[in-house]
Amino acid sequence: MRNLDGRKRRPERWDEGYNKAIDSDQIVVMKSRIFLLLVAFHILAGSLVGQTAPPASTLATAQSSSSNPSASPDGKMQAPAGTQASPTPTPAAPAPATSTSATSTSAAPTPAGKAPAQVENPANSDSDESVETIRHVVNEVRVVFTVTDRHGRYIKDLKSNDFRVMDDQKPAELRSFRSETDLPLQVGLLVDASNSVRDRFKFEQEAAIEFLNSIIRPGYDKAFVVGFDATPEVTQDFTDSTEGLSAGVRMLRAGGGTAMYDALYFACRDKLLKQEQVRPVRRAIILLSDGDDNLSHVTREEAIEMALRADTIVYTISTNISGTKGKGDKVLERIAEATGGRAFFPFQMRDVSDAFLSIQEELRSQYAVAYKPANFIADGRYRTIQILAQDRNLKVRTRKGYYAPKQ
Repeated sequence: MRNLDGRKRRPERWDEGYNKAIDSDQIVVMKSRIFLLLVAFHILAGSLVGQTAPPASTLATAQSSSSNPSASPDGKMQAPAGTQASPTPTPAAPAPATSTSATSTSAAPTPAGKAPAQVENPANSDSDESVETIRHVVNEVRVVFTVTDRHGRYIKDLKSNDFRVMDDQKPAELRSFRSETDLPLQVGLLVDASNSVRDRFKFEQEAAIEFLNSIIRPGYDKAFVVGFDATPEVTQDFTDSTEGLSAGVRMLRAGGGTAMYDALYFACRDKLLKQEQVRPVRRAIILLSDGDDNLSHVTREEAIEMALRADTIVYTISTNISGTKGKGDKVLERIAEATGGRAFFPFQMRDVSDAFLSIQEELRSQYAVAYKPANFIADGRYRTIQILAQDRNLKVRTRKGYYAPKQ
């Protein structure tokens, strides 16, 4: 049969099959577009919750939706009758980064010799696999010391070959030696404000103010003031302002018991150890007290240990006016000797000012040495230090030892 225009007409059955083929192709195209839209939807949804690709289960669901008659119109599989679909797990939020600031005061104290636990962030585990963590214990010891002659005069012109260093009774390898006459100072003034020192408390305050005004150089040195009776109280935090330090000393009021060991422990752990250092410094504490402790929670040796860990020299000035050395004076002597400082016993008012002047001169007349111990082991053990002058007429004063780091 032919059309009116003379062309041969196609059979009706052929037209019907041709239309069905076109419909089938359109259905395939439409399903493909639906599948791509579903993939794009899941990628967008995944990026909003921190994913970068749709879950494999989603792809499988989308692919099966075109051929599985049980799929719902939105492309998700229907749960069989009588069962409950399990909820989709919510991605866990990444763990917060662990702070490593030395000035944080809210962190719980870590036991001596133990490293704080590290929290691993799962989100970074893949990217950090190629980064190697290197842990190295620096086995170099730095020590500050003072040299005097038989008459107590400071000797300031010695060289490295004038000394030898013994660490744990074994010769140590000297790494550096220099005269430390101008290093910045970090000084803590600890003043006993208990009832036992009330008699000459006012004079000691004025002597301390004069000392701080003389030794603190604005923009270079820093100091803080702590008064203590039953508890330590910071009346002036670290500052280079002599006016602020003077005001902090004048704020002190006598009264109460004596917790001297607690105050020393606090000053070393919570002030000096946490003070930021951008360059080498010398740390010192001047402790004014009669040495009679009756309220501390830590022991004398624990306070000394903390001073050694803070690399701090402690100078003690006794407030005992009895004319004879008492039990408290021996305690002050022990603290000063163990940390490389010096104990002063001014039995008269004017002697307090002289003691401060001597401390000021000593802080400007010291040497610093760095050495490598022989057979060093990072076991947290206490190790002794001896610095011996070749000239037997000279006397070297330094801390008696230190605590090795512990791995």
